Amino acid sequence: MPSFTRIASKAELPDEGEAREFNLGEKMICIANVNGEITAMDNVCLHRGGPLGQGVIEGDKIVCPWHGWQYVAKTGEAAHNPAAKLAIYLIKVEGDDVLVEI
Repeated sequence: MPSFTRIASKAELPDEGEAREFNLGEKMICIANVNGEITAMDNVCLHRGGPLGQGVIEGDKIVCPWHGWQYVAKTGEAAHNPAAKLAIYLIKVEGDDVLVEI
């Protein structure tokens, strides 16, 4: 059963228009700040495994730094093929803690 786990503090969250990688046990999570909304998804691009948390934000999408694949931050869908989709995670802030549902 999924539960919320602390992944970061509020101070560690990316600034608006940025994405960052966060380690959660054996899993890397990409947390992005898209137009002031914090989102969380798998950090591994479906194309060649690029680190999305090292990518850039363009509009409502995260762009992989390796080959430019784009993913809608809210849904995890690849921009060119909505059937290709990364796992997304619910995220919430409690006090100073940022929690992700895994």
